[in-house]
Amino acid sequence: MAKDLVDIKDIILKKIRQKGSARAGDIIKETGYSRQYINRFFQDLREEGKILLVGKGVSSRYITADRDKYWQEKNNILSYRTELVNKGLQEDLVLDNIKSSTGIFTGLRPNVSSILDYAFTEILNNAIDHSKSVKIQISIKREDGVINFEIKDRGIGIFRNIKSKYKLKDIDESIELLLKGKSTTAPAKHSGEGIYFTSKAVSTMIINSYGKKLIFNNIIDDIFIKNEKEYKGTSVKYSVPEKSKVNLKEIFNKYSDEDYSFNKTEVRIDLSKRRGTYVSRSEAK
Repeated sequence: MAKDLVDIKDIILKKIRQKGSARAGDIIKETGYSRQYINRFFQDLREEGKILLVGKGVSSRYITADRDKYWQEKNNILSYRTELVNKGLQEDLVLDNIKSSTGIFTGLRPNVSSILDYAFTEILNNAIDHSKSVKIQISIKREDGVINFEIKDRGIGIFRNIKSKYKLKDIDESIELLLKGKSTTAPAKHSGEGIYFTSKAVSTMIINSYGKKLIFNNIIDDIFIKNEKEYKGTSVKYSVPEKSKVNLKEIFNKYSDEDYSFNKTEVRIDLSKRRGTYVSRSEAK
């Protein structure tokens, strides 16, 4: 056993020296031992201060314990994907974990960081509190000067949830109510403003749920509703350019009063067509 212990550790360190990094799968393939057995040696080497783990999940790998190399490797990880069990989740801790294990948020302008922090925690919090989904999927990628997020669940669906809560006639009415920005199906926990402010701050945002897709495009300053192949649950995608000049505080100020109470909104009256006629101005009001 002692010989195995030394040999496995030597194999791991040699692999890292040769390749610059190593994954548990590399050593399993080379030695034929189980993942549980191999992980013990990686853990021993970490505790001895000889190697460091960078990344999470499928992107995780081990490198030599060089702090400069660690930060370099970490900052090269620009994508993240995970599936979380929706039990006791805290959106701020999930965000902290992503920041600590990737370089997605590194070097961003303060205004962009604020938008990303706000949008991510608000959208994930909605999925945690409203969806009733057993699991929540998160995907993030930073490329070509844009940070793209997607948060998906397999729950009740945002439009269906609003329809049920407010006893509305159809999904179109749910979307219209959502666009006002003050509707929530959990008033004890939410004011209903999270999606509204997020939709104003990001470059684009797409909400896809049970046959309806709501698209916010701030590049051309427009909103669209499309019929879509039925997605069972809710998918929220949004993007923020690295060079965005949007200031979150200015958006809050635009739609809030002196006490920062959300009391202003905008209503688009040409979005949907129901019962053969467009929503009227009076009905929109």
